[in-house]
Amino acid sequence: MNKNFLALGLAAALLAPQVAGAEGFAINEWSAEGVAMGGARMFAEDDAANVAYNPASITKVKGEVMKSSYTYLSPHGNYKLYDGAGKEIEDGKNVVHAGWAVGSYYVRQINDKEWFGIGAFPRFAMVSEFERGSKASTNAFFSKLNGVSVTPTYAHKFDKKWSAAVGAEINYVGLELQKNLQMKMPVETPVGTKIATIDGTTQIEGESYALGWNAAANYAFDDKNEIGVVYRSRIKHSLEADLKGYNTKPDLMGGGDVFGNAYGVVTLPDSWDIGYNHKFDKKTRLELKATRTNWSTYDALNVYFDKSLIGIPNKVESSPSAKNWESGWRYAIGLEHNLSDKYAVMAGFAFDESSIPYEGGDFMVPTGLRRTYSIGARYNDKKQTVAVALGWMDVGNLDFAGHATDAYKSAHAYDSFTKIASISYQRKF
Repeated sequence: MNKNFLALGLAAALLAPQVAGAEGFAINEWSAEGVAMGGARMFAEDDAANVAYNPASITKVKGEVMKSSYTYLSPHGNYKLYDGAGKEIEDGKNVVHAGWAVGSYYVRQINDKEWFGIGAFPRFAMVSEFERGSKASTNAFFSKLNGVSVTPTYAHKFDKKWSAAVGAEINYVGLELQKNLQMKMPVETPVGTKIATIDGTTQIEGESYALGWNAAANYAFDDKNEIGVVYRSRIKHSLEADLKGYNTKPDLMGGGDVFGNAYGVVTLPDSWDIGYNHKFDKKTRLELKATRTNWSTYDALNVYFDKSLIGIPNKVESSPSAKNWESGWRYAIGLEHNLSDKYAVMAGFAFDESSIPYEGGDFMVPTGLRRTYSIGARYNDKKQTVAVALGWMDVGNLDFAGHATDAYKSAHAYDSFTKIASISYQRKF
């Protein structure tokens, strides 16, 4: 029974569409309890999702447990586009493209000192969509990054104060980018140079697997105060993708489609989590968490093609896109209060700094600083736990520049928010 439960949960995590949850395209919504506490859930008792939030805390799990979590995220936002003179040329909004962040976890206590855990959950993911006939579509009208991390983990409890864990990370990334290509270019004809028009659509779709690792440690000062730290390594993906260009050849060259291959390298950032847990009494506890993500590794998204999109023979082209994101902090606070032996309530708040500079913004991730407000509740008995959570993410505003092939010079994203709802179920065996 437990093997079937785990297999079903892993399949759900691998197949579900994902959406962005934290600054950049990082995800923190790994369980309903974690959502309810703003992501500040590094020291939970008997929670299999500790595999994701803090691997060293799987030493707080007694026996054998499995857990699945499903978080629904629905992003909404508006934008304005401007020409070189600063005149507004378009006012629009995103196409609501909701998705799921799915997590599955298994933890087993081997003996009084050792634990094994494994999880399948998204650490990086996003989806965004805009009207295909809009000017914004010349930058991106559909962007999707599906990501899943599988993390086998070993943890050891040295004594009543110290525990630590180390784990591997098998990281999957599936990337799809679609945009309109609208431009004019000079073309040599028998009667001289003419200005040709391109009005087509490009699609890049591929996937990659790569390896990373993580390590964590907890130290308990006493029965009421504990600190912890988690490090997750950077992961370098070499992406091979299919290239499709529909009607991307110039009209004076007869138009037509182009099909080929695309290549690119993306480095997902490393990060540090630092957490503090304080128990006021047996019923109430408070967690504080700070996360440092080295988004500076996302300096460019350069894609190289094995043939010309515009149909020039023996010409290799590329789509360079400088990002130069800045490393940033995420701060979270979470409160958990047990109403009884079976019922608990939770609340949380999180603040994400914006890491996206003016020259590095785009419609793939058009988000500014973020504030997330959340609440939740939990029921548990001796064998099972059910938790639910609701959240509201105020995404904030972002100004960013247009690029060479964009039909605008600058953009302003505003009034953006994300609705969040989550449910988790845990079973003890």
